[in-house]
Amino acid sequence: MASPIVRTERLTRSFGSLMAVAEVDFAVERGELRSIIGPNGAGKTTFFRLISGEMAPSAGRIWFDGREITGLSQHRVSRLGVAKSYQITNIFPHLSVLENVRVAAQTYRLSFNFWGRAVSLVGIRDKAGAILKQVGLWNKRGLLAAHLSHGEQRHLELGIALSTDPTLLLLDEPTAGMSPEETDETIHLIRRSAEGRTVILIAHKMKVVMNISDRTTVLHQGQVLADGTPAEIRANVLVQQTYLGIAK
Repeated sequence: MASPIVRTERLTRSFGSLMAVAEVDFAVERGELRSIIGPNGAGKTTFFRLISGEMAPSAGRIWFDGREITGLSQHRVSRLGVAKSYQITNIFPHLSVLENVRVAAQTYRLSFNFWGRAVSLVGIRDKAGAILKQVGLWNKRGLLAAHLSHGEQRHLELGIALSTDPTLLLLDEPTAGMSPEETDETIHLIRRSAEGRTVILIAHKMKVVMNISDRTTVLHQGQVLADGTPAEIRANVLVQQTYLGIAK
């Protein structure tokens, strides 16, 4: 049986006396779409930061694609094939939609040579254009990113993440602040983006979790409360008592 593409062992992160993530054992199979849910303060975003290298663990170990990545910096983890979107939209507002994706793709290709040889880089603009078509923003490629709607900006951020050709895509609250229509569109977009890669997302909207996930992990007070299929999570009495009663 193939080993998980992501695995943690007793992963822990403390802030003084506060244990944000407490000895979490976690595994995701290659090609899986996993949701992580839990109340505010459950440790979800901290857990993402540990996997992406944005934050070092206090204890425990992390493996990605058969390699231990515990303590590696974020740019080194990114180079291995991990991309992350943020809970707060993170784009270049004063660049065009196309340039946002082009700069991200070029940066990944040239190791932070942002502006050099932009026109001569074979395939970069074509790749950026293809990604914008994938996320539904091709017709707005010439607009400044600041002029996009909130939902469109989140889709652009997803396009920026996809420009690095990630094996693992980490999405932190990808539908936060969206209308029901935008949420439905984003669910379809995430499904398309998951083809050929592994996706882990943090979500609060149960519609997203139930409609999109292969499996769901519930965090509570920094620990794994439950893990299973969406149907198993919905039927779990402890999860109902702890989380689903307040989830929207």
